[in-house]
Amino acid sequence: MEQEQQVEQPRRGRPRSEAARKGILAATAELLLSHGLESVSMDEVAERAGVSKATIYRWWPTKESLALEALLDEWDTPSLPRETGSLRGDLLALIRPWIKRLRARPYGRVVAALITEAQTDPEFAPVYRARFVERRREPARVLFSLAIDRGEIPADTDVEIALDLIFGPIYHRLLHGHQPLTDGFVKAAVDSALAGFVAPRTSSAD
Repeated sequence: MEQEQQVEQPRRGRPRSEAARKGILAATAELLLSHGLESVSMDEVAERAGVSKATIYRWWPTKESLALEALLDEWDTPSLPRETGSLRGDLLALIRPWIKRLRARPYGRVVAALITEAQTDPEFAPVYRARFVERRREPARVLFSLAIDRGEIPADTDVEIALDLIFGPIYHRLLHGHQPLTDGFVKAAVDSALAGFVAPRTSSAD
């Protein structure tokens, strides 16, 4: 019986840990969106989430790593949507739910602050690129690979340039706020990026 209790104890602890983790991320997200990254402190996050700072530092060594995960948790969407049968449809199915979330809250300044940290902190930079940049690009790479397998686009398509052409305009509007991130804009950005890849090539010089 004693051995049984020892086996069960870790199971009882997991839900409490997960609840604490979610509470910390939610508190961080609210502070980020209300006050910006510079105004977020581990003390205030701990107070809002009802945990100790030691609990926070056990999972996130820095404020920036915590902010990054809070943002990703807010944007939690399926990695890959159901295939639509076309690269354009697949990309829109992947990107549109994310854009809908971007429009819902003031994420631009949070992303801008994280980019600034990535440019100035050599330890945070690879974490930011791996967890933020690649998290958006890798599912899209899979969709391009499927399109190549279908013969929809040439096998030698430069996928990295295509991804820059798709995501570049989105981040441009998100960071500068000069125009809204509308559904029509997303479609136009995807169509413009794909125009040079999906259309038949007339010659090798092109």
